[in-house]
Amino acid sequence: MKKKNYHFEDNRNDEVYFIGGHSDRGATTGLCREEIIPKKLKFRQASKKDVNEVVELIHLAIGDIAEQLTGQTKVETIRKTLTNFFCEKNNRVSYQNVLIADIFNEIAGIIVTYSGADALQLDMPLLERLRRKARNQNIFFDQEADVGDLYIDTLSVSPKFQGCGIGTELLLKAEESALQKGYDRISLNVAKDNPNAKKLYNRIGYQKDKEIQINGHTYDYMVKTLKK
Repeated sequence: MKKKNYHFEDNRNDEVYFIGGHSDRGATTGLCREEIIPKKLKFRQASKKDVNEVVELIHLAIGDIAEQLTGQTKVETIRKTLTNFFCEKNNRVSYQNVLIADIFNEIAGIIVTYSGADALQLDMPLLERLRRKARNQNIFFDQEADVGDLYIDTLSVSPKFQGCGIGTELLLKAEESALQKGYDRISLNVAKDNPNAKKLYNRIGYQKDKEIQINGHTYDYMVKTLKK
């Protein structure tokens, strides 16, 4: 029997993603995404070559915070600035801080994490650029993370792969990383107008700790205590 020819298909009309192909007799074969993704999903550290896909996912997730960080308003200029910082070390959006969920060599989602104790230092390259651009040394960013936490800056799943549990898997990977690095708390911020995300975080153990302001919007700062 001839070897089956498989490929990853995207049937957007039915919102079904599957491994599809044909047998030697021409019969269509396939598995739905719910069957395939848990088996084939892999995680890896980001590298500079991932820049285009990762920057797009970061921008989709953080919205107008990207305007605050870059001092830009147009999509192309925002992403150009984020691209430059992603390819550099020691800043909040650096490839060093990004974990990728990968399926069939396609980026399905990302999570950006770093120590709350390092947040001010990691913000400084973006802040210094913004101050030079505006010629204003009195610009500051809102404090997003508490010292002592491993902070989840950004969680973003590609629209193509949403609803497959990838976001949850990325959160669990971040928790594993936190424990390995000696943290007993992991935290994130969720916008007040995003109840679905807050429901997910509550379900896996995150609890509201306080409210904070980021770029003029109110967020719930949520914390999960990790068991060693």
